[in-house]
Amino acid sequence: MKMHSGFIILFVIVTVLYGLLLELSLNTVPGWILFGILMTAFFIFRMKVLDNLGILPRLGAWCVLFVALFLIFKITYPPYALVPAVREKKPEATGVVTVAQGDLTGVYNGDRSVEVYTGIPYAKPPVGSLRWKEPQAPDSWSGVRVCDHFAPRFMQNENSTLWDNLVMLVIYNEFEWFDPSNNYREEFSEDALYVNVWKPAGDISDCPVIFFVHGGSLQTGTPSYDQYNGEAFAKRGIVFVDFGYRLNVFGYFADEALAAESPNGTTGNYGLLDQIAALQWVHDNIAAFGGDPDNITIAGESAGSSAVNALCISPLAKGLFRRAIAESSGICVNKPYHTFRDYDKALEMKQTVYDMFGAKSIEDLRALDARELVKAVGAYNSMTVDGYAIPEQPALIYQKGENNEEALLNGYNGAEAYVFSILGTKVTEENYREVIEGQLGSATDEILEKYPAGKDPKAQYNTLMSAAWFAYSHYTWSRYMAAEGRPVYEYRFTKTNKGLSNNHAGELPYFYGNLDTQPQNYNAADYALSETIMDYIENFVRTGNPNGEGLPEWKDFSEDPTQLLELGDHVGPIYDDYMDIYQALDKAQNRTE
Repeated sequence: MKMHSGFIILFVIVTVLYGLLLELSLNTVPGWILFGILMTAFFIFRMKVLDNLGILPRLGAWCVLFVALFLIFKITYPPYALVPAVREKKPEATGVVTVAQGDLTGVYNGDRSVEVYTGIPYAKPPVGSLRWKEPQAPDSWSGVRVCDHFAPRFMQNENSTLWDNLVMLVIYNEFEWFDPSNNYREEFSEDALYVNVWKPAGDISDCPVIFFVHGGSLQTGTPSYDQYNGEAFAKRGIVFVDFGYRLNVFGYFADEALAAESPNGTTGNYGLLDQIAALQWVHDNIAAFGGDPDNITIAGESAGSSAVNALCISPLAKGLFRRAIAESSGICVNKPYHTFRDYDKALEMKQTVYDMFGAKSIEDLRALDARELVKAVGAYNSMTVDGYAIPEQPALIYQKGENNEEALLNGYNGAEAYVFSILGTKVTEENYREVIEGQLGSATDEILEKYPAGKDPKAQYNTLMSAAWFAYSHYTWSRYMAAEGRPVYEYRFTKTNKGLSNNHAGELPYFYGNLDTQPQNYNAADYALSETIMDYIENFVRTGNPNGEGLPEWKDFSEDPTQLLELGDHVGPIYDDYMDIYQALDKAQNRTE
């Protein structure tokens, strides 16, 4: 019996661990069936046949078992597939909508309150000779195009499904257990320039429009992510749009040879040019979905927020939108901390790509398979001053008052930097000055006086980086808008929950009404806060002012720059306690009012 108990314990451990491996790797249902049959057969064989044999036959049986488990894992690994527009298995098709390129249909959501159209091309696929060229107008099509699945996510480095889901489970507390409808991997492709539209069902017109730019450090991300779902705003009478754009080396590679062949002399901002092309397409076609082309609000989070800032300064986007919503990033400080680089540095980095692939020319690089090219290392996640899409440093454009947005709603989360430093940044009392000086530069001494390492250097570091990397850009952006006399409203999101809480991207499910995607993380107070935030956003999108009946007053930043609107358990004015950090950063960045 003692021998049996040891076997049973080991058998249970292997069964549980392998079951978790199958589930977190999204292996298909046949994998579970084969797994169940194999483990049952092995248990019976071990107990009935091998019980009286020696150690070598039993070890051999375990070896055979592990080989069989490996083969099951490999042959039932999740296939690549497109993400469906809605969760319903057999959604009802909408009527025909006509855009400039042709006729198309979408699908209804479950209660038929929203029509969803996904995978609508806004530009030609940027492949072959069009790699690293300005986006070209999309081709027309004949017949009726069925738009019921998202296009592939843009080409990007892919982690294992197991790793991605472990991160979602451990850090975000977001994972849908035992859902066979999710047993696939989202397709990747260089052909990913498509828009997605959520509209109120039925015959509607002149609805406000939200044009959302997804985040992901300009290197990763997908418009199909649950937290970007536009259904909640469509139910409020607002047309919601998101889209894919070129990322990483495909979107932000710069080369003089590319600038020379461009009719506009541009290089390095292909992802931004895609965003502008998508915005132009929406402006030209959104009336077909009931949207008002003269009332478009651009919105984005993280790198998407940096992109919104770029759209606000690009002359190519002028007149295509009215207002802007920016969450947790910006590029309008004198020396942006991320998603922006000097043009000379952008050009210097090209050699890394050439050397990596032994390429001698742009045509050599264009001939590479996208799955190889995406392996290029380097910080290909930054926009630059190309003299075309971005004519000069963003701060200079704001100082001249030549930015495009009529009104701005922007802000950041209470613990922005924590999720970035949780794994890789070691901060101790001994290296505290060194790690912060690399980010704060000449502001270090002044900040150290008020923010010494203390008992928890890592927490202090996170506070400083949250202020510098994220909050400072919003404070600066708000000051520019106030100086121009344009409406600007700034927030700090502080709500805690069982998921991402108020770390970077924690506000997304609240802002866009998608708490239901992970209901285990939220309670009634979270849903109430989400409704309040969406009320503010709806008012802003409709009128340029977030205030409305029944809502705590959100004062214009110009009334008191030290006060923000807190969005958390408390909704109301809160003092911005980063003010002393901002003042030090202003000096370090040579910023003058």
